[in-house]
Amino acid sequence: MRLARFLLLLSTQAPILAQKNTTLTARQVIERIQAQVGVPWRADTVDTFKAGDPNTRVTGIATTMMATYDVLVRSAAAGKNLIITHEPTFYSHLDRVDGLEKEHDPVWEAKERFIKDHNLVIWRFHDHWHMHRPDGIMTGVVRMLRWQEFQSATDPGLFALPEMTVAQLAEQMKQRLGIHVVRVVGNPQMKVRMVGLSPGASGPLSHRQRLQRDNLEVLAIGEVPEWETIEYVADAVAEGKHKALILLGHIPSEQAGMEDCAAWLKTFVTEVPVEFVPTAEPYWIVP
Repeated sequence: MRLARFLLLLSTQAPILAQKNTTLTARQVIERIQAQVGVPWRADTVDTFKAGDPNTRVTGIATTMMATYDVLVRSAAAGKNLIITHEPTFYSHLDRVDGLEKEHDPVWEAKERFIKDHNLVIWRFHDHWHMHRPDGIMTGVVRMLRWQEFQSATDPGLFALPEMTVAQLAEQMKQRLGIHVVRVVGNPQMKVRMVGLSPGASGPLSHRQRLQRDNLEVLAIGEVPEWETIEYVADAVAEGKHKALILLGHIPSEQAGMEDCAAWLKTFVTEVPVEFVPTAEPYWIVP
């Protein structure tokens, strides 16, 4: 009887023991991603290691929109030492730190120190997650918005929604994506059906090309410099054109795609726990 109980206990603890003793390295995890993503791996890409030793043994994986200091603290506390981030870690697209290092920047130094002290490894997964078919980011955002049935079969960024006002649309997106601050350009009472979705920062040229279409009434984006797409739509509205713009913020406009990334990783990385760690929206509303 005691032997049976011991064997039962051993069998239930086996996965935990295997997890603790895994020799899976960060480099091996990334090699699996490269093999599974379904597109040729580009040599010219930002999808590279940003911090830490790629040969570090992985204890757990955190996927996130941005490897902020807050995300790193929460990931380390949860035992996740490989952080897979969609956006930069060190405040520029290419994550160059030479200027920060030369300036002895105190914010960067504190972040670097935390990474080293907690044996963290950071790798960016941007280009190829977007190249995945379907786009890994867009799929997650559409799921959160519950817009799958309204999505165009030929243009994944175009949606024929039930008619509503711009204000109602903005509120729906705010609630479903869990956003604190949403900004809108245009008449809030204008009724719309055809909506374009451009998460992240796809740029003013892409925005304009969408807005130039007669059948697109409102475009929802992550972010853009205020003197670009925002003023373009403001002029269109002043000219009497049936256009509006909704600014969701970069992080919340793409965040759901990195939650989907965690679910995807779990299908081929089973030795260690994989968890989505959301990035906090930085804005708050002045009362």
